[in-house]
Amino acid sequence: MNKLWKYKKIGEVCIVERGGSPRPIDKFITEDAEGINWIKIGDTTDSMYITETAQKIIPEGMKKSRYVESGDFLLSNSMSFGRPYILKIDGCIHDGWLVLRDKNNIFDKRFLYYYLSSKATYEKFKQMAVGGVVNNLNSEMVRGVSVPIISKNEQEEIANILDKISGIIILRKKELEELDNLIKVRFVELFGSKDYPEDTLLNLCNIIDYRGKTPEKVEYGLPFITAKNVRMHQMNLEPREYISKETYDKIMVRGFPKEGDVVFTTEAPLGNVCRIPHFDTEFYIGQRIVTLQTEKLEPIYLEYALASDDFKTKYMGKSSGSTVTGIRVRLLEQLTIPIPPMELQNQFATFVEQTDKSKIEVQKALDEIQLLFDSLMQKYFG
Repeated sequence: MNKLWKYKKIGEVCIVERGGSPRPIDKFITEDAEGINWIKIGDTTDSMYITETAQKIIPEGMKKSRYVESGDFLLSNSMSFGRPYILKIDGCIHDGWLVLRDKNNIFDKRFLYYYLSSKATYEKFKQMAVGGVVNNLNSEMVRGVSVPIISKNEQEEIANILDKISGIIILRKKELEELDNLIKVRFVELFGSKDYPEDTLLNLCNIIDYRGKTPEKVEYGLPFITAKNVRMHQMNLEPREYISKETYDKIMVRGFPKEGDVVFTTEAPLGNVCRIPHFDTEFYIGQRIVTLQTEKLEPIYLEYALASDDFKTKYMGKSSGSTVTGIRVRLLEQLTIPIPPMELQNQFATFVEQTDKSKIEVQKALDEIQLLFDSLMQKYFG
């Protein structure tokens, strides 16, 4: 909190109202393009703005909902609670939203967005939120949250700075997406719609599966990689978990995953795949992940073959589960992938390695600008 700023409660400067949901909602949904925008959490993006909706409702639905206008400020009060957005459209909001109306035009909406999305403010929301399975905010809680009251010019100056840096972050993320798309396009060019022979993963790979009881975790030790660490084509070490060397020596009896091996998540989430990066120590690959070691395929080709739409269709057809979708290893290992000539696999691997070098540079630039953004958010709103 900036000690030089004056603060007021949101309820003193904004009208705070909860949305409403006409029920059953299916009776109010319309395909008519002239219908009223039905604004849901799913209509949000990484942007601070909500610009369109996937669904519309008939006018009768307004009577049991809350009508909002372009320029109004929305705050999610359940599920991803405490997330702020600025409306660029008119429409109706369900009861998972709160609307904040700036009574006296005190705020630059962008400044309010950055303040309410700051880590410090989110922690306040988190402490206030109540509920069992799903935490919720209510309008009374939000009315009691303090907001800075500073001149519009100062608000605009801060918002412009954060907008500029945020725009660079978006560009860097877009560059990473474009590089990922280049790899996908290259994969299709080399291997798509080709009648290559196929074989099962069981025949092509040594499959290591450490299912069973979760080993005891410790505060410090050898890295314990779980399904939460495996993203698509990337292993993220956050959240960090560890097991002791003594535990590692006792449980590592089915094989030793190593750098460059391909891992595939079999549940929560299903279907994330990446290669194992370099570790300075021994490490443990946990449950709901299988490690695939191969000498018959180029590992980089294997990684992208497992991530392809064709293979996804195959494993989704064998998956099961209502709450959490997963696939049993004995079914996964019987699925097949194409076996193109090794020359093409190597050619693809070279392309991926070159593209990955570009991704590393872009990621480094992204990390640096993100650090600057975070430090400014802390400076202004910490």
